[in-house]
Amino acid sequence: MGALLFTRFPNIMPWAEMKMHENNSKGKAQKAKGKSGERTTMIEKRRDLSDRLLEYGARIIRLVESLPNTVVGRRVADQLLRSGTSAGANYEEAQGAESKDDFVHKLQIALKELRESNYWLRLLVKSGKISAERMNDILDESNQLRAMLSKSAATAKGKAKKNAHDES
Repeated sequence: MGALLFTRFPNIMPWAEMKMHENNSKGKAQKAKGKSGERTTMIEKRRDLSDRLLEYGARIIRLVESLPNTVVGRRVADQLLRSGTSAGANYEEAQGAESKDDFVHKLQIALKELRESNYWLRLLVKSGKISAERMNDILDESNQLRAMLSKSAATAKGKAKKNAHDES
């Protein structure tokens, strides 16, 4: 029934999942090799990144709520809250992209937001508002997420360019 639904109404399935569904139905399982050597499906990797971005956003919210209620605290809190939570939202938006170019564009927006939130986190440490020890874990997670999104965007961009070149 589910496959029939997506066959009749393909627009309700994000393009990346549609491609995966088409390939899997032809007997081609799309797998990616992880650093540990074990094989993980692309869907699991996407869920992992999605979950990590959601947790990152929740950590940002908790951090922002703990900032002092001063002019500087409120200003930095506002900027950090916007950028730190929009990274995950933009990543989720990318999952429903209408084309590969749209997908790449939305991933790049998510990456820009992560870079901005990383800046605000470092500024809080540099200004002495929050200790470096307290920020180490969230800064590390921010850097890891930036690396993951950067690699995803570069991979998707390369595939989009290759497909555009193949079509011409």
